[in-house]
Amino acid sequence: MKIAVAGAGYVGLSNAILLAQNNEVVIKDIDPTKVELINRKESPILDKDIQYYLKNKPLNLKATLDPEEAYKGARFVLIATPTDYDPVTNYFDTKSVETVIAEVRSINPDATVVIKSTVPIGFTKKMREKFGTDKIIFSPEFLREGKALHDNLYPSRIVVGDTSKEAKEFARLLVEGAIKKDVPVLFTGSTEAESIKLFANAYLAMRVAFFNELDTFAESHGLNAREIIEGVCLDPRIGMYYNNPSFGYGGYCLPKDTKQLLANFQENGVPAYLLKATIESNLARKFYIAKQILKRKPKTVGVYRINAKAGSDNYRSSPLIEIIEYLKANDINVLIYEPLLREDEFMGFKVERDLEKFKKEVDLIVANRFSKELEDVKERVYTRDVFGRD
Repeated sequence: MKIAVAGAGYVGLSNAILLAQNNEVVIKDIDPTKVELINRKESPILDKDIQYYLKNKPLNLKATLDPEEAYKGARFVLIATPTDYDPVTNYFDTKSVETVIAEVRSINPDATVVIKSTVPIGFTKKMREKFGTDKIIFSPEFLREGKALHDNLYPSRIVVGDTSKEAKEFARLLVEGAIKKDVPVLFTGSTEAESIKLFANAYLAMRVAFFNELDTFAESHGLNAREIIEGVCLDPRIGMYYNNPSFGYGGYCLPKDTKQLLANFQENGVPAYLLKATIESNLARKFYIAKQILKRKPKTVGVYRINAKAGSDNYRSSPLIEIIEYLKANDINVLIYEPLLREDEFMGFKVERDLEKFKKEVDLIVANRFSKELEDVKERVYTRDVFGRD
């Protein structure tokens, strides 16, 4: 069958490739460069599995700028456009999602719209009422940046916020494209599915914040953080995962999803003490790290990579951004090593793409995640990466 996907980011492109193994898939995006790259079988984002599948697998996939070409005749239209958190309205900006729904309803009213973008709790119900149709479904994604296609091929679970025959057919398509067998499939109400997405990410954010607080305590008291974490996490109820200290959680999902969930709590007058504490803890961690850097009295701080997490080319909400701002406010000279940045400056500081030059020009290197590239200068590296992963 023909399936359309709106948005060629991590979510859209990984889902498009998954489904294009067995179906005709057309990706619609507003960026001509992305469209051209996909049609040349090149990935516009950093994801080794996406790059491999585009180049080597027989996919029935093309990209277009034309909504008519994409949506006409499609049985399903997946929406994977960005919904950034707007601090002014204290809510996700869902305009791009609503625009696509309106386009699809105009071009192909028989299509079932599947929202993959992260949305506020209750959004799908409102859209069904607004457009007068029950052919709008929410299905959350549980993907990691840089490993989006892998997580679609080996999903932890598939959640579809509807129980209709269209919902069951869509779930079947996802299972069909996956390599992993016996994938748990859960059919829920649309609002429950939206809640699953936000609460899952809020829990992960809380877990990151917890182990960062543990690490802050350990470093402040001269203790071995790794030994404490391993001793805590060998309890099978806790588990040895999502426990590697960092400069704070960042990236596209955790910061905005926790804030959106908090807004959903507040609008209904429901207490949200853990959520508030998680957000505040993450901010406090970044200030703590910045102060630790200042204690070392560096003349020039070298920031090794500013991407939000290893294996990603996303800088949105990177914990390094606020740390750099803090250093800048304290008149510390900063040099940034980030080979993926095209600009020669970032936040007013020089960007160096030559690693050896970078090492020579700084007296302290700040690395959210340690790399073998830094092994020869590790005595000048400040990191809280105790496991060398994540």
